[in-house]
Amino acid sequence: MSVAESSPNRAVDRIPATWLVVTSILSVQVGAAIAKHLFGTIPATSMVWLRLVSSAVVLLALARPRLTTRSGRDWVVALLFGVMLLGMNWSIYQSFARIPLGMAVTLEFLGPLTLSVVLSRRSSDLVWVGLAAVGVGLLGFTPHGLTWVGVGFALAAGAFWAGYIVLAERTGRTWPGLTGLAVASLVGAVVLAGPAIAEGGSALLDPAVIGIGLAVGLLSSVIPYSLELMALRRMNRRVFSVLMSLEPAAAALAAMVLLREWLAPLQWLAIACVIGASVGATRAARPAAVPTEAQRLTD
Repeated sequence: MSVAESSPNRAVDRIPATWLVVTSILSVQVGAAIAKHLFGTIPATSMVWLRLVSSAVVLLALARPRLTTRSGRDWVVALLFGVMLLGMNWSIYQSFARIPLGMAVTLEFLGPLTLSVVLSRRSSDLVWVGLAAVGVGLLGFTPHGLTWVGVGFALAAGAFWAGYIVLAERTGRTWPGLTGLAVASLVGAVVLAGPAIAEGGSALLDPAVIGIGLAVGLLSSVIPYSLELMALRRMNRRVFSVLMSLEPAAAALAAMVLLREWLAPLQWLAIACVIGASVGATRAARPAAVPTEAQRLTD
């Protein structure tokens, strides 16, 4: 390896793994806030499609998967993985379009939290279920800015996220590295192309919209996935999982700064309850039963 090739890696290695994860979290939520800001110009469905297209192009260029040597079973897993990726992104963007970003991500987080508790099978984890339920209940006392449709889409995104986590493990066994994620992004982009083009129309030909779509894809997919992969080489998965539990708070902060979406004190308390439940369930779970975002990226 040449000095030119190794120096970037050495530079990244000097950055604490914790900061790589925090940067990844902020990148995802800033990308989401930018996408939501454009919903008045381009529909949420079209924005999801632009994100998937840009992610697929970049990830395929990086991964360069060998597609001709794959078995039928490999393709079935990759196709299902792509459907979960598409469902997760489309549902959460539909939720973003209707309710505050921080609330949408908080409700979405119930999906992987529930899966973590189910896989753990420890009766003590009912405490974390109860804490999460308190958080959701608090949202019911602060309905300002919430709609049933928006809440429903956020919960659907959480269910797709849980399915994504399960399929990530299977995909990782047959599609190494970023290959499975690249193929899944391509599947999602192909499936969503028709509805996205029909809804977006001529707006999808606007160079500014295309450029922002590429930026959202980089911020929400390529950059965070790359940073998390680098962090996981130097960080325990359980520690990683605890850090990823900060996603709802990061989403709320990004929405405050970029979208001027202000939350009520009870809504912040609800976010704190869900984060606490996620951290508690993660720390209590067995190492093999921690369905975190790490699994959806690297397994």
